[in-house]
Amino acid sequence: MTYIEAPRPSGNNQLFTDLPALGDDRAAHILHRSRRSYLVLNRFPYNPGHLLAVPFRAVADLAELTPAERADLMEIIVLGKEVLRTAVNPDGFNIGFNLGTAAGGSIPHLHAHIVPRWTGDTNFMPVIGQTRILPQALESTFERLRSALPGVLTGLRRAPVSRRKATMRTRKTR
Repeated sequence: MTYIEAPRPSGNNQLFTDLPALGDDRAAHILHRSRRSYLVLNRFPYNPGHLLAVPFRAVADLAELTPAERADLMEIIVLGKEVLRTAVNPDGFNIGFNLGTAAGGSIPHLHAHIVPRWTGDTNFMPVIGQTRILPQALESTFERLRSALPGVLTGLRRAPVSRRKATMRTRKTR
Protein backbone atom coordinates (compact mmCIF):
# COMPACT_ATOMS: atom_id res chain seq x y z
CA MET A 1 0.00 0.00 0.00
CA THR A 2 2.91 2.36 0.65
CA TYR A 3 3.89 2.08 -3.02
CA ILE A 4 0.30 2.37 -4.29
CA GLU A 5 -0.50 5.44 -2.17
CA ALA A 6 2.82 7.21 -2.75
CA PRO A 7 2.74 10.31 -4.94
CA ARG A 8 3.95 9.67 -8.47
CA PRO A 9 7.19 11.39 -9.39
CA SER A 10 6.84 14.26 -11.83
CA GLY A 11 9.47 12.55 -13.93
CA ASN A 12 9.96 12.62 -17.63
CA ASN A 13 6.89 11.29 -19.47
CA GLN A 14 8.93 11.60 -22.67
CA LEU A 15 11.53 9.09 -21.49
CA PHE A 16 11.02 6.62 -24.34
CA THR A 17 11.21 9.32 -27.01
CA ASP A 18 14.21 11.01 -25.35
CA LEU A 19 16.34 7.86 -24.98
CA PRO A 20 16.82 7.19 -28.71
CA ALA A 21 17.47 10.90 -29.30
CA LEU A 22 20.49 10.87 -26.95
CA GLY A 23 22.67 9.60 -29.77
CA ASP A 24 24.57 7.20 -27.48
CA ASP A 25 22.89 3.78 -27.49
CA ARG A 26 25.41 2.33 -25.04
CA ALA A 27 24.74 5.07 -22.46
CA ALA A 28 20.98 4.71 -23.02
CA HIS A 29 21.28 0.88 -22.84
CA ILE A 30 19.58 0.58 -26.24
CA LEU A 31 20.43 -2.91 -27.41
CA HIS A 32 18.95 -2.74 -30.92
CA ARG A 33 16.97 -0.43 -33.20
CA SER A 34 14.65 -1.49 -35.99
CA ARG A 35 12.78 0.82 -38.36
CA ARG A 36 9.86 1.46 -36.01
CA SER A 37 10.91 0.32 -32.53
CA TYR A 38 13.84 -0.40 -30.28
CA LEU A 39 14.99 -2.78 -27.56
CA VAL A 40 16.32 -1.28 -24.32
CA LEU A 41 17.55 -2.69 -21.02
CA ASN A 42 15.18 -1.73 -18.20
CA ARG A 43 16.94 0.54 -15.69
CA PHE A 44 14.65 -0.75 -12.93
CA PRO A 45 14.55 -4.48 -13.71
CA TYR A 46 12.50 -7.20 -12.07
CA ASN A 47 15.26 -9.65 -13.00
CA PRO A 48 18.69 -9.32 -14.62
CA GLY A 49 18.25 -8.90 -18.36
CA HIS A 50 14.76 -7.35 -18.13
CA LEU A 51 14.24 -5.73 -21.54
CA LEU A 52 11.68 -3.28 -22.89
CA ALA A 53 10.46 -3.26 -26.50
CA VAL A 54 9.39 0.27 -27.39
CA PRO A 55 7.89 1.78 -30.56
CA PHE A 56 9.59 5.02 -31.57
CA ARG A 57 6.23 6.73 -31.99
CA ALA A 58 4.64 7.58 -28.66
CA VAL A 59 1.22 5.95 -28.32
CA ALA A 60 -0.59 4.73 -25.23
CA ASP A 61 -2.32 1.64 -26.60
CA LEU A 62 -1.69 -1.21 -29.03
CA ALA A 63 -4.70 -0.18 -31.13
CA GLU A 64 -3.03 3.17 -31.88
CA LEU A 65 -0.11 1.48 -33.67
CA THR A 66 -0.22 1.08 -37.44
CA PRO A 67 -0.12 -2.50 -38.74
CA ALA A 68 3.53 -1.97 -39.74
CA GLU A 69 4.38 -0.70 -36.23
CA ARG A 70 2.61 -3.66 -34.62
CA ALA A 71 4.49 -6.13 -36.82
CA ASP A 72 7.81 -4.41 -36.14
CA LEU A 73 7.19 -4.34 -32.40
CA MET A 74 6.38 -8.07 -32.37
CA GLU A 75 9.58 -8.80 -34.29
CA ILE A 76 11.64 -6.85 -31.78
CA ILE A 77 9.93 -8.66 -28.89
CA VAL A 78 10.92 -11.99 -30.49
CA LEU A 79 14.46 -10.67 -30.97
CA GLY A 80 14.67 -9.65 -27.31
CA LYS A 81 13.44 -13.04 -26.14
CA GLU A 82 15.95 -14.85 -28.34
CA VAL A 83 18.85 -12.64 -27.23
CA LEU A 84 17.99 -13.40 -23.61
CA ARG A 85 17.61 -17.11 -24.35
CA THR A 86 21.03 -17.17 -25.98
CA ALA A 87 22.87 -14.91 -23.50
CA VAL A 88 21.45 -15.90 -20.11
CA ASN A 89 19.56 -19.18 -20.72
CA PRO A 90 16.50 -18.56 -18.52
CA ASP A 91 13.99 -21.27 -17.63
CA GLY A 92 11.14 -19.15 -19.02
CA PHE A 93 9.88 -15.65 -19.79
CA ASN A 94 7.21 -13.17 -18.76
CA ILE A 95 6.33 -11.05 -21.80
CA GLY A 96 3.60 -8.46 -21.74
CA PHE A 97 2.23 -4.93 -21.69
CA ASN A 98 0.96 -2.82 -18.79
CA LEU A 99 -1.90 -0.86 -20.36
CA GLY A 100 -3.40 1.95 -18.28
CA THR A 101 -2.31 3.34 -14.93
CA ALA A 102 -4.24 0.73 -12.93
CA ALA A 103 -2.27 -2.04 -14.68
CA GLY A 104 1.08 -0.53 -13.75
CA GLY A 105 1.45 1.67 -16.81
CA SER A 106 3.36 4.50 -15.12
CA ILE A 107 4.81 5.70 -18.43
CA PRO A 108 2.14 6.63 -21.02
CA HIS A 109 4.40 5.54 -23.93
CA LEU A 110 3.45 1.96 -24.88
CA HIS A 111 6.17 -0.62 -24.19
CA ALA A 112 6.42 -4.37 -23.74
CA HIS A 113 8.33 -6.06 -20.93
CA ILE A 114 10.49 -9.08 -21.71
CA VAL A 115 11.52 -10.59 -18.39
CA PRO A 116 13.74 -13.67 -18.18
CA ARG A 117 12.68 -16.02 -15.38
CA TRP A 118 14.48 -18.81 -13.57
CA THR A 119 13.00 -21.48 -11.37
CA GLY A 120 13.11 -20.11 -7.83
CA ASP A 121 14.08 -16.57 -8.88
CA THR A 122 11.72 -14.89 -6.42
CA ASN A 123 12.76 -14.40 -2.82
CA PHE A 124 11.71 -12.60 0.34
CA MET A 125 13.82 -9.44 -0.20
CA PRO A 126 11.43 -7.59 -2.54
CA VAL A 127 8.45 -8.42 -0.33
CA ILE A 128 9.85 -7.91 3.19
CA GLY A 129 12.96 -5.82 2.69
CA GLN A 130 11.62 -3.61 -0.11
CA THR A 131 14.93 -4.32 -1.85
CA ARG A 132 15.74 -6.01 -5.13
CA ILE A 133 18.84 -8.13 -5.46
CA LEU A 134 20.41 -8.21 -8.90
CA PRO A 135 23.53 -10.35 -9.29
CA GLN A 136 24.89 -8.34 -12.22
CA ALA A 137 25.34 -4.61 -12.93
CA LEU A 138 23.30 -3.13 -15.79
CA GLU A 139 26.45 -2.36 -17.81
CA SER A 140 27.65 -5.98 -17.52
CA THR A 141 24.23 -7.30 -18.50
CA PHE A 142 24.13 -4.90 -21.45
CA GLU A 143 27.53 -6.10 -22.71
CA ARG A 144 26.52 -9.75 -22.33
CA LEU A 145 23.31 -9.25 -24.31
CA ARG A 146 25.03 -7.05 -26.89
CA SER A 147 27.61 -9.77 -27.58
CA ALA A 148 24.83 -12.33 -28.22
CA LEU A 149 22.92 -10.02 -30.58
CA PRO A 150 24.79 -10.63 -33.89
CA GLY A 151 24.34 -14.41 -33.75
CA VAL A 152 20.67 -14.12 -32.84
CA LEU A 153 20.02 -11.62 -35.65
CA THR A 154 21.68 -13.97 -38.14
CA GLY A 155 19.62 -16.92 -36.88
CA LEU A 156 16.34 -15.01 -37.02
CA ARG A 157 17.04 -13.78 -40.54
CA ARG A 158 17.60 -17.36 -41.68
CA ALA A 159 14.62 -18.86 -39.83
CA PRO A 160 11.80 -17.60 -42.07
CA VAL A 161 13.54 -18.97 -45.17
CA SER A 162 13.95 -22.37 -43.51
CA ARG A 163 10.27 -22.39 -42.52
CA ARG A 164 9.21 -21.42 -46.03
CA LYS A 165 11.28 -24.25 -47.51
CA ALA A 166 9.84 -26.75 -45.02
CA THR A 167 6.32 -25.56 -45.88
CA MET A 168 7.02 -25.83 -49.59
CA ARG A 169 8.35 -29.39 -49.16
CA THR A 170 5.25 -30.35 -47.18
CA ARG A 171 2.95 -28.96 -49.92
CA LYS A 172 4.84 -30.83 -52.65
CA THR A 173 4.49 -34.17 -50.87
CA ARG A 174 0.72 -33.85 -50.41
